[in-house]
Amino acid sequence: MAFFYRREEITFSDHPRFKGVKWALLIDSKKSSQAGVSMLLIDPGIEIPIHTHDEQIDSIYVLEGEGEAYVNGNWEKIKAGDYIFVPPKEEHGVKNTGKEPLRLFIVHSPPLF
Repeated sequence: MAFFYRREEITFSDHPRFKGVKWALLIDSKKSSQAGVSMLLIDPGIEIPIHTHDEQIDSIYVLEGEGEAYVNGNWEKIKAGDYIFVPPKEEHGVKNTGKEPLRLFIVHSPPLF
């Protein structure tokens, strides 16, 4: 089954793990066993700490805003249009260092949620 979401149908709620982060879970493990798809809105000054996923790849596209991403052992500046691919078991994190929300489009495979 295919899924189609119009922009006005996508709603954000508080992230279950991170304060100051809102998310829209578009595709979860109930809809697909192969990929989970979500969007995150990270408030200015908020950080998703460095972490790993045992099984999932993390594919992250920066839609809006600016911040830093922890990849390959370093914090790198990120902005709209940047892309990050994180294999399983690799450390990564992200923080909003800008003045506006940082909006990310994320695909996990297999689904994280």
